[in-house]
Amino acid sequence: MIRAVIMLVFYAVAAVLGSLVMFPHFWITGNVEPLFRAGTWIALAGAKVAGVRVKLVGLDRFDHNKAYIFMSNHVSNLDPPVVIPNIPQRVSVLVKDSLFNIPILGYAMTKADLIPVHRQNRDAAIQSIHDGAEVLRRGLSIMVFPEGTRSRTGELLPFKKGPFYMAEESGVPIVPITVLNTAWLMPKGKLMVRKGTATVVFHDPIDPCQVTDRHELMDAVRSSILRGMESIPGE
Repeated sequence: MIRAVIMLVFYAVAAVLGSLVMFPHFWITGNVEPLFRAGTWIALAGAKVAGVRVKLVGLDRFDHNKAYIFMSNHVSNLDPPVVIPNIPQRVSVLVKDSLFNIPILGYAMTKADLIPVHRQNRDAAIQSIHDGAEVLRRGLSIMVFPEGTRSRTGELLPFKKGPFYMAEESGVPIVPITVLNTAWLMPKGKLMVRKGTATVVFHDPIDPCQVTDRHELMDAVRSSILRGMESIPGE
């Protein structure tokens, strides 16, 4: 529990101090890149001060200058801070639509091309898919957890279809990611962080144009993530 408290205190202090510097800079320059980098640095640093180290595998399997949809399994609150900062390019993410109503923050998220997710309105949810495809066509990658929630058992849950519609509409390849050991490092439902190493495995890109339909695309991504879970032990 002590490590979790240290991490949460670090996040609270770093977020306040970072906001005092980075939001005025963003407001003046309109450049969201430093704000994104500061945010991801804080996310990863918070995990590190709690004793979590990250091992990266497979970064050489994809072109760091191209847009992709990165899709990862999801078992812990540690997954975003160990995965997103280690993607070697700025990425967009899906964000609850109500957060866009917060002054300054909502404007910054819009400028950063983050994608609002509307869970209750079907038409708005479809628009979110179109918005995501447009972000991809502009050359910005997207990071998603296609299960839509954390798995309590560690087993891979059924995938939501939305991200795969985005891949089909945009024609952008998917890079499957397997995250290992985060469920042990920070179990779901418990306020604790253990010292150890999380392993993030990047798999070969899967081109949606090379499969026959969305179901085959989902199966291919699922198979890649599962192979990582079965063949590469966490540390």
